[in-house]
Amino acid sequence: MPETLTAIHAARPTIAVDGEDTAFLAAGLLGLLVHETACGLSRCEAVFGNWGNKDGRVGFLFFDRDVLEFGKPFAIKVGDTTLFDGRITALEAHFPEGRPPEIAVLAEDRLQDLRMTRRTRTFADIADAAVFSQIASDHGLTPQIDVSGPTHKVLAQVNQSDLAFLRDRARAIGAEVWVEGRTLRAQPRTARAAASPVRLRYGGQLREFQVLADLAHQRTSVTVGGWDVSGKSALSVEATSSAIQSELGNDESGVSILGDTIGDRKDAVAHGVPVTHEEARARAEACFRTFARRFVTGRGVAQADGTLRVGVSADFEGLGPLFDGKYYIAEVRHLFDGVRGLRTEFAAERPGIGRA
Repeated sequence: MPETLTAIHAARPTIAVDGEDTAFLAAGLLGLLVHETACGLSRCEAVFGNWGNKDGRVGFLFFDRDVLEFGKPFAIKVGDTTLFDGRITALEAHFPEGRPPEIAVLAEDRLQDLRMTRRTRTFADIADAAVFSQIASDHGLTPQIDVSGPTHKVLAQVNQSDLAFLRDRARAIGAEVWVEGRTLRAQPRTARAAASPVRLRYGGQLREFQVLADLAHQRTSVTVGGWDVSGKSALSVEATSSAIQSELGNDESGVSILGDTIGDRKDAVAHGVPVTHEEARARAEACFRTFARRFVTGRGVAQADGTLRVGVSADFEGLGPLFDGKYYIAEVRHLFDGVRGLRTEFAAERPGIGRA
């Protein structure tokens, strides 16, 4: 059977408010955006018709705030897959010309609590995994942390939100942070993408795709400097192609192509002052991987698929020998409207290209 006929997709998503499916909201849905990125904090925008018959009278449907209310849990599902799970943070009224009034619901996931909490504090003699767990506990979240890294003598959170601080620490050790319901999760990208890849074939599940292999931001090495407090000596740690080698498979990296065709392009990280060799090495390798992983970047549109999420590995087919292969899904936008129905837009990246 052709691939395009093997999957059945719902015409419109299911909407749950305060834990209960609301069929009348799903029926009145005019537009939807669910947006998630590798930085964490998913958001949702849903637009509904706000004029009709209610309790025997014609008028506004949702201005009584009985159903759509600030702080209420708000979830979007496609089939059995949850696309978004968060809370209502804003209500927006639309009064368009030539159409009945509308109401837009804006919601964010539980990382919103971290975004809205700003602090100045220090952590002493602590590893990043313990920092993540403590911040999760501060906000009533269950930590599920799978990261490694050095123990820090001192970590300072200076006039930062808990979310910004968490993102900074995740970047420093090459990890990603996100929430699933009330669980705070943190993992390196390689572990997050270790599950079986989603298969996307051009002309089938993959509707359209545009892809770029670009050397402009590639580096052949990244050096991080600092000061070893205990040893009272300068630190200098260099990360090279070995930091990305395990993610390449049989592909040719942008790092090697840059070195072979244009020459060495070395970079140095000046922000941040690591105080141990282990901390400097972790930061250098994380920074190098960030450059290397974005050698090949693409944006596309796929049939609506709840399994196509940030952190998923996707196996692309039908793109030719240079661009077939596995990509990391780094951004996803699940969309719905009355013209094109449900669809999934995404951004993908990988550190190498195939060998023609």
